[in-house]
Amino acid sequence: MKVIYEGRHPGEQVRPRMEALKLSVTATAQALGVTRKCLSELLNGRFGVSPEMALRLAAGFPDTTPEFWLDLQMRWDLQVARNKLGTLEIKPLTENSRHA
Repeated sequence: MKVIYEGRHPGEQVRPRMEALKLSVTATAQALGVTRKCLSELLNGRFGVSPEMALRLAAGFPDTTPEFWLDLQMRWDLQVARNKLGTLEIKPLTENSRHA
């Protein structure tokens, strides 16, 4: 059975912070030192948060840390993998597995 993730992509955590500061995508991208396209891809869940982007986001939004952003990405990636794993047939490994 496929598990549906109730969480959000980490890029979706950026938009409310931008809105609270009344920042456009262009202004935010410039402040973070990335292209508008790069930020837009993150906001729309097409790019993940890399360690470099985590450093940029934490510097831009000082109420956060790089670890916060990377943790969000790791949780997202893990849930996506769990959803995908539901379609794979994997048997638990035991001592008896070596005889297969």
